[in-house]
Amino acid sequence: MKVGIRIPACDRPDRLASVAARAERLGFDEVWFPDSQLLWRDVFSVLSVTALRTERIGLGTAVTNVATRHPSVVASAARTVAELAPGRFTLGLGVGNSSVLPVGMRASTGAEFAAGVAQVRALLAGDEWDYGPVRSRLRDPAPSVPIQVAASGPRNLRLAGAVADGVVLLSGVSPDTLAAAAKQVGEGAREAGRTADVPLTVSAFCEVTDDVAASARKLKPICASIAQNGGAPFLALAGIDVSVPARVDEVYPDLVHAEDWDRAVEVAGRWISDDDALAFADAFCLIGTADEIAARLRETFAAGASGVFLQHVGSYDPPHDLIEAVGGDVLPSLS
Repeated sequence: MKVGIRIPACDRPDRLASVAARAERLGFDEVWFPDSQLLWRDVFSVLSVTALRTERIGLGTAVTNVATRHPSVVASAARTVAELAPGRFTLGLGVGNSSVLPVGMRASTGAEFAAGVAQVRALLAGDEWDYGPVRSRLRDPAPSVPIQVAASGPRNLRLAGAVADGVVLLSGVSPDTLAAAAKQVGEGAREAGRTADVPLTVSAFCEVTDDVAASARKLKPICASIAQNGGAPFLALAGIDVSVPARVDEVYPDLVHAEDWDRAVEVAGRWISDDDALAFADAFCLIGTADEIAARLRETFAAGASGVFLQHVGSYDPPHDLIEAVGGDVLPSLS
């Protein structure tokens, strides 16, 4: 049962490594860095420096992709970090939303993504890959790197179950939403002839606070984005019935990574009411006092999650306050 923290790659790698080292000292099990080439620093550069500045904490991408990065490039980068952090690195992959959209590309299709994952896995294992005119392999491979896949909608959850060593869930921490997502992952695994027992890591926005209503209102862009990206069935389980346009051009670069968060909250309020935001905070997030968050974490692990990684609202500052609050008041009570 692992508790991790997501740190946007929003500053110099050495400074971000210091943030990760602080999380390590406070007892977090994992630190995850997202990848989006126009929004943040290069994720593998940040991970390499962090690997050298930490000793115990697990490191991962949450997530990179095989659209803007060729699968062979991903395999080589993953191997490099794994050498610096033996037994500590997890390669998290997704279809590329925040990497592809700002450069006019599209996210990977299911078939493209599955082929990319297969190529990365083969190269890391030291196997040859057929590139048409040539067959090639990765020199000095790293066969022990686990691959996790991030997914929110039913189709991608089944795909993740079919191809991944673990799944990063964007579908909430409530028992109902977790069970629904786990069912889709299990079905995908069984259809692929694999064991249905795929480890599940839940991504959850978190804030230690006494004012849940105020914190919930800040989450409206997150809720709207989940509706945009195939998560409407899971929102419906929480009583949130919304339809959000696929594109919202008033917010740059998108709702989740908005540079002007207050503006994103205002725009998302067209579709997400205050009541919706409260329901979203309750079902999908960990918002409340330290004791309440600790209790919800225990419930999430009891419901089948093998790990949880926490996020703060905002993409362009490190989660200093969240690390201190959870590391100081939540993790000690869990242990």
